[in-house]
Amino acid sequence: MIKSISNVLEKLEEQSTLEKSREVSIAPEDRMLAITKETGELLNLILRLKNAKNILEVGTSTGYSTIWCAEAIYEQSGKIITIEQNPNKIKRAKENFQKAGIASMITIKKGLAMQILQELNSQKEYWEFFDFVLIDADKENVIEYFDLILPMVSVGGVIITDNMLYPEKYRQDMKIFSDYLKKNPKLLTITMPIGNGEEITIKVK
Repeated sequence: MIKSISNVLEKLEEQSTLEKSREVSIAPEDRMLAITKETGELLNLILRLKNAKNILEVGTSTGYSTIWCAEAIYEQSGKIITIEQNPNKIKRAKENFQKAGIASMITIKKGLAMQILQELNSQKEYWEFFDFVLIDADKENVIEYFDLILPMVSVGGVIITDNMLYPEKYRQDMKIFSDYLKKNPKLLTITMPIGNGEEITIKVK
C-alpha cells in the first residue's frame, strides 16, 4: 500500500474508533459514520479481483471508504465519482484526499444524492459505465437510489450496500431492501455479516 494512503487511513481509523467509543462529544453532522476497517479491506479486495476502473460512491463523509477504493484502483488509473451533501465533510474529505495523494482520481459531487443520481442516470455516457458502486447514505431512500444506479452499472458490476445489520434500528428496512433485490432476475445478492453488514450484489444480465 502506498505510504501516504496508508498514513491517512490509519489516522481516519483512529478518529473513527474514538468516535465510536463515545469518549469525545462530536456533533451529529460532524461524525464520520465510517465503514469499518474490515469492510474497507473487503472493498479493496473486490476491486482488485475485478480490476475495476470506474467507481460510484453514494455518501463520501470524510473520505475513508473512498480512500480504500482509490488505493485498489490506483495502478489502473481508475476514477471515482462520490456524492456528499455536507459541506464540512466535503472540506475534510478533500483535505484527506490531498494528503493521501489521490485527489486527481476523485470527483466530488455536492448535493442531494437523489438529485445527483437522477442527473447521472439521465446522461447516456453513464449507462453501464460503473463496474463498482458503494451505497452508504440515508437508508430511507436506499431502494430508490438502487433503482437509479442499476442502469449505470455494467454487466458483472458489483454494488455494495453498507449498514445491512447495524445500527439495528435500520435492520428491518434493510431486510426489505435485500428481499427487493432478490426478486430481480438481473441480480445475484447476499447479505454478509462483515462490519456493519454488507449487501454484495452482482448485476448478472
